[in-house]
Amino acid sequence: MKGNVWIYILLMAGVTYLIRMLPLVLIRREIKNKFIRSFLYYVPYVTLAVMTFPAILSETGSIWSAIAAFAVAVLLAWFGKSLLTVSVCACLTVFLLELIIV
Repeated sequence: MKGNVWIYILLMAGVTYLIRMLPLVLIRREIKNKFIRSFLYYVPYVTLAVMTFPAILSETGSIWSAIAAFAVAVLLAWFGKSLLTVSVCACLTVFLLELIIV
């Protein structure tokens, strides 16, 4: 990474600003299309899932403990448990299976 670091920082800041500013400038009225509204509603959830799922599978010592913890988390979330309960139970699942497997 040779060159002036400040140029890279300013370029990243400009791109980040444009991504956030352009929708506000280009879309002046309320979005009435149901498909686009539902698409925009689910974008944050999909983005979080796409960033989280690879980490779930790669950060444990065994793929089987990762799959089991993922299954536990999905089941608990499906039944409406809180985020804290889901994450603690998934972590406990990995911990216990890693004790058994290793």
